[in-house]
Amino acid sequence: MTHCSHFHCSLQVEQYVGEIKGGLRPTMKLTIIGMVHSKPKSFSVTLLCDPVDANKDVGLLFTVNFSEKSITRNARIAGKWGREEKTIPYFPFTAGDTFKMELLCEHQQIRVLLDGRQLCDFTHRIQPLNLVKALRISGDIKLTKVA
Repeated sequence: MTHCSHFHCSLQVEQYVGEIKGGLRPTMKLTIIGMVHSKPKSFSVTLLCDPVDANKDVGLLFTVNFSEKSITRNARIAGKWGREEKTIPYFPFTAGDTFKMELLCEHQQIRVLLDGRQLCDFTHRIQPLNLVKALRISGDIKLTKVA
């Protein structure tokens, strides 16, 4: 018998925060492998300037919303959220399915690949890039690997 309450067993909301050593820089790749919950609402991947103080600037907030089948991207600079970007060629996530998401940091943008297919890109709004120092993942997914 595992000691987990009925509330948290299978529907535990994932919370992961990892440091990006030396900050984000071009040619860097972040890989996230995980599985979507069976009844997902949303999950988000955030590139943070400060892993502890959530009020600091955000290099990228990538939010997946299953009821809207939408993926929004935004950044927060000097406390203010900018313009949301929502264009995607297709909605790639399926409840209960595994996925591999790669964030490729390029000079001008972050390119997001899903299972090897380009999903979207997001032009850097925070300069210099190395101010972005942490990766946070939270929501209705189960992480297998973050690298």
